[in-house]
Amino acid sequence: MESCLPWMILKNVPGIGNHLYKRLIERFETPERVFSATKDELLGVDGITSRLTSNIYRRSTPDWIKKDLDLVQKKHYSIVTMANPAFPPLLHQIPDPPPFLYVFGTIDDIKDPIAVVGSRNATDYGIDTTHRLCSDLASLGMTIVSGMARGIDTAAHVGALSAKGKTVAVLGSGLERIYPRENRKLFYQIAENGAVISEFSLHEEPKALNFPQRNRIISGMSLGTVIVEAARKSGSLITARMAAEQGREVFAVPGSIQSFKSAGTHGLIKQGAKLVDYAGDIVEELSHLLSFKPDIGRLNPAEKGSAQASLSPDEQAVLNTLEAYPIHIDDLIRKTSLDAGKLAGILLKLEIAGLVRQSPGKRFSRPES
Repeated sequence: MESCLPWMILKNVPGIGNHLYKRLIERFETPERVFSATKDELLGVDGITSRLTSNIYRRSTPDWIKKDLDLVQKKHYSIVTMANPAFPPLLHQIPDPPPFLYVFGTIDDIKDPIAVVGSRNATDYGIDTTHRLCSDLASLGMTIVSGMARGIDTAAHVGALSAKGKTVAVLGSGLERIYPRENRKLFYQIAENGAVISEFSLHEEPKALNFPQRNRIISGMSLGTVIVEAARKSGSLITARMAAEQGREVFAVPGSIQSFKSAGTHGLIKQGAKLVDYAGDIVEELSHLLSFKPDIGRLNPAEKGSAQASLSPDEQAVLNTLEAYPIHIDDLIRKTSLDAGKLAGILLKLEIAGLVRQSPGKRFSRPES
């Protein structure tokens, strides 16, 4: 653990941000060599000024660093620096990687990472689609990377876990500040099947300015980023922009043209993001980068023909009326011309068969998974 101390001390030097930190390590390899370098050697690094060299020589070890190191050991966390082989390899390629990461879980066996992010206020369609995509991708051995936020992020992690796959959550707060609080159980589940990571000190609160920084890690450690449900002004679109700037693939899942929650994803598609219908679209696009030879055929959307074969004409008519977005039972009565009692019985049968999903407020839809 002591070997992490110089990395944390250099990070604490005023004026040394992630860009400069990376240049210093590229030039001197370790923080210890930075500290022992002459002024002329330091000034030879682009962006280093006389004032910064003075700050480096006057470095100190604040109490928060000592407390973090003690708590890391107590809580069985770890700190992974850029020099550690376990550090996500793709993060080395971005211009401003975090010098080190706080880790709960393990990241040394992560393979073929793919980021999946989207709206916090997701629709049932978005949740179902995300769960299905991430379950399919994780079943192939790909690691699902997301931000553990409400909505799409949570569905991404849960989908990966449902397939007994690996997933990584990147926090916009410290590991001791689980956010949102309702994901506390998920926090530990992810750590058991991958890792929860953060570049922020352990007690850092989930401040708004932290999340764009968090997003660059999500996209930066991944082969590509999938956006599911994003409004025109959305943090997910920031992640998509960062992915594009980092030279990574950007994918977007289409939604209803009438839903403002998909306006941002539709905009991405218009700008050239690859449209995603199912997991095979992602795997096919990234096949040249993957560590395995994908069997795209096995990812074809599952047909429910056997379950539908025994449906009566009225039952089939109700099913045909439903869409991925929930519709109120009153609208179903109007569209199908069935009386309320008969329609309720049909919906119950379809729900038991897994062909219909009921949402709060007597709203019904066709599940995506």
